[in-house]
Amino acid sequence: MHRLATLVEALAISCAAHAQTALREIDRTLLAAAERGDAAAVRRLLADGASVRSQDAQGRTALLTATYANKPDVARILIAAGADVNTQDQMLNSAYLLAGARGHLEILRMTLAAGANLKSTNRFGGTALIPACHYGHVETVRELLKTSIDVDHYNRLGWTALLETVILGDGGPAHLEIARLLLARGAGVNLADHQGVTPLQHARQRGQREMATVLESAGGR
Repeated sequence: MHRLATLVEALAISCAAHAQTALREIDRTLLAAAERGDAAAVRRLLADGASVRSQDAQGRTALLTATYANKPDVARILIAAGADVNTQDQMLNSAYLLAGARGHLEILRMTLAAGANLKSTNRFGGTALIPACHYGHVETVRELLKTSIDVDHYNRLGWTALLETVILGDGGPAHLEIARLLLARGAGVNLADHQGVTPLQHARQRGQREMATVLESAGGR
């Protein structure tokens, strides 16, 4: 009787281990399907028990993998299945933060609707707004400014969104429009970096004449 109980217990452990291995495999398959944008496969795998919470060695969920690859159809399915838009990988990217930084507007809108944490920050200590300004993603910036995001948040480099627009932007049409959007939202035109240099001073140093005019018109010093 004791031997039978032992055998049953061993069989149960073996079955559990096999199920765990199969689950890991199905989760890996889900991550791969999300990356290549295979919506049909993602639906099937979720129906078969794949987990939207599983993460690869870099800490990426299927949703984050889909965001890196800019696959909005897959992102939509995963979010509807309960994927967390705020889960961060080892690089401190979340689907929300990455969509903002890369200008993946459709996915960004989904993450905002799904409860994106507007106070979350990337590896530089910046909100989604700051890199969106840096890279000149005008429509992404416009979308983020519809929210209650802190327009004057400082990252670890000592830059606000407006400062980053000037310092890392090229002073061209996209960055000029972003500066106007930030100022219209109430961004501090004279908030200086950690060295005490204001946006206007940075613009002048970089020869960004049109940017300097925009900042001067808003009271920049």
